Amino acid sequence: MNGFKALCNAGHLRVGTSVFEFDTPGIGHLLKSAGSEFVFLDMEHSGIGIDAMKRLLRYCEAANLPTVVRPPSRATHHIARVLDIGAGGLILPMMPNAEEARRIVNDMKYVPAGSRGVALGIAHDRYTTGAVTDKLAAANADTACVALIETAEGVNNVDEIAAVDGVDALWLGHFDLSCSLGIPGQFEHPDFVAATDRIVAAAKRQNKPLGRVVNTPDEGASFYRQGFSLICYSGDVWLLQAALSEGFAALKAACE
Repeated sequence: MNGFKALCNAGHLRVGTSVFEFDTPGIGHLLKSAGSEFVFLDMEHSGIGIDAMKRLLRYCEAANLPTVVRPPSRATHHIARVLDIGAGGLILPMMPNAEEARRIVNDMKYVPAGSRGVALGIAHDRYTTGAVTDKLAAANADTACVALIETAEGVNNVDEIAAVDGVDALWLGHFDLSCSLGIPGQFEHPDFVAATDRIVAAAKRQNKPLGRVVNTPDEGASFYRQGFSLICYSGDVWLLQAALSEGFAALKAACE
C-alpha cells in the first residue's frame, strides 16, 4: 500500500513537495526526514522517463513516503505503465469532463471496477505472491485518481468531474488555467478568482480534498484557509535555487 489514497481520505492538512529533477537514491529519505507527507512526482514537464520513475518510486517506498505521479498524458498506455511500476496515485493533466474522468477511472481499476490490464508479482505489488482476487481488490482500494483542473473546460465541468465515483481528489493547475482563461499568470484577475472559487465549491460539495502547488508557506496557509488541504510546497529545482541564492547573497554580504 502506497498511502496516498489514505491521505486523500484524511480530511485535514497534508503537506508535500514535488520532484522534477533529482533522480537520486536519497531523495525519499531526504524529503521524509524534512517532514514531507507526500511527494508529487512529475513526468509531464520534467523529462523523467519510465525507468527513472521506477527508481524514484522505489526510493520513496524505502522511506515510506506516499507518492502521486503525473504521467506524460491521460493516454491509457501511460496510465497502465505508471501504475504497473508502483505509483500509488495518478494526477491526470487537463481533465476536461466527467466522461473522460470515468474513462480514466476505468483504466485505473481492475475488474470488476474497471478494465486495467493485469500483471501481478511485479513492481506495483512489490513482487509478492498471493491470491489474484485479493490483489486486484487491494489495488482497486488503494489506488488514487486525482483530477487536475487546469482548463476553462475543466472548470465548466468541475462539479460533474468531482462527482465521478473513483475520482478521489481535485487539483488546481494554476499556470495552465490562467493561460486557458486568456490571462497568463494573472492570478488576481477576477476570472481566475471566479474559476478558483468554482473549483473549491465543487470539492466541498462532493467532499473531495483539493490540492495545488504553492511557492511560499504564507501562500500555502492562505490556500489552506480557502479549502485546499493537499499543499505541495514548491519542488526540488526551485527550493535548491532559492536556498543557494539566499545563501550566496548572505555569504557575499558577510564578506564585504
